[in-house]
Amino acid sequence: MPNTHDKKLWSGRFSEDTASLLEKFNSSLAFDKRLYRQDIACSIVHAKMLAHSKIVLNEETAEIIRGLNKILEEIEIEKDEWFENNKNEDIHSAIENRLVALIGEIGKKLHTGRSRNDQVATDIRLWLREEVKIVIELLQNLRSIFIDLARTNFNIILPGYTHLQHAQPITLGHYFLAYEQKLSRDIERFKQNLERINVLPLGSGALAGTSFPIDRNFVATELGFKNITENSIDGVSDRDFVCECLFNITLVNIHLSQWAEEMVLWNTEEFKFISISDAYATGSSMMPQKKNPDIPELIRGKTGRFTGNLMAMLTVLKGIPQAYNKDLQEDKELIFDSVDNIKIVLQIACEFLQNITFNKDKMHEAVERGFISATDAADYLTKKGVPFRIAHEVVGEIVSYCIERNRQFKDLSMSEWNNFHKLFGDDIMDKITSEACVESKNVYGGTSPNQVLSAIDRAISKQ
Repeated sequence: MPNTHDKKLWSGRFSEDTASLLEKFNSSLAFDKRLYRQDIACSIVHAKMLAHSKIVLNEETAEIIRGLNKILEEIEIEKDEWFENNKNEDIHSAIENRLVALIGEIGKKLHTGRSRNDQVATDIRLWLREEVKIVIELLQNLRSIFIDLARTNFNIILPGYTHLQHAQPITLGHYFLAYEQKLSRDIERFKQNLERINVLPLGSGALAGTSFPIDRNFVATELGFKNITENSIDGVSDRDFVCECLFNITLVNIHLSQWAEEMVLWNTEEFKFISISDAYATGSSMMPQKKNPDIPELIRGKTGRFTGNLMAMLTVLKGIPQAYNKDLQEDKELIFDSVDNIKIVLQIACEFLQNITFNKDKMHEAVERGFISATDAADYLTKKGVPFRIAHEVVGEIVSYCIERNRQFKDLSMSEWNNFHKLFGDDIMDKITSEACVESKNVYGGTSPNQVLSAIDRAISKQ
């Protein structure tokens, strides 16, 4: 490891060494070291701007950039070894002190016109900007898989549930498109978040700006930022974009947790709607017969982690005064953890979906049990002029009649139907088959196969 200096950037005012426990408590290098690429990129552009604005000499900037590139090379080669036994309190100090060690006093000019406050705010935006792009791509991949599954299963019928009770027949394609819609909104939210991330705070200084004639637009262009912050106090203290990203991640996983819960249920002996590939399931150390759906269970379980990180960040922000406070150091571990975990969740969700088999016969068996077509029986009467509330009551009485006698709709004679209402005709059984039920939902956004195919076309056009 290079002989990195550990002199504190703020030590001039202090006459005593920092207490050892404070050193440990205050340090963020263990986690913000992953920002080294962003910090070096930010510093290189800042150095270019200092020369561009004639604040430092061109040859001094060239030497600073040479040193920064050397540090980047060192870290890329040595990885974690570069940081071992490093006594600097954060990544910014580690890089700046190493720069001074490499190129001498000229390195101390790099920090002209900036603070660690606007520096770290820029670093985290640079990092998160690229990570959100990756998350968006992963979401788009998962959304495409749901669309493909919807097309493959556009006319497969299964029970639809409310309150986890048989409600009405739906198509499996319609079910998949429900999650396509959730993911579409998630993608939109991340794209909007990306716009608010892509704002440059560098140039805000500690909180008041700087007296040097810096060119913030030059820096924004070089670093690819679309806009620059309007207020230096807000520039160093704003973490709305972090909260927004944490919320978006949490909501994504809540959506996937709902789906995961269904996969857990569908994998049970009671449902048997799906079979999971052996490569994507686990077993029991005690019970030889077990095949456990660990992937959806872990996805479901991650929701607590994501929600906790979001709540922690909101709580950090709740009571701090303007502008920068050390509380904001807490943002990085929270956003690092959530981003890292949502990426693997999205990746494993894609693979899981592509490695399960849908047991269509079991779905058909389930949809034929019970009284899932009861609403359509009521609609049948309503279409003949019976007020829906009366039709609802009539069909409810029929259901009760069947339950008492352990019978199904298909077991009733025509005279029994007519005992409940004279407008039931010989075609009633044709109207309440599961196929007829889903075909009749031929409205925009409905579950009929035709509507599912139309919805797939609309979804593909938005990809």
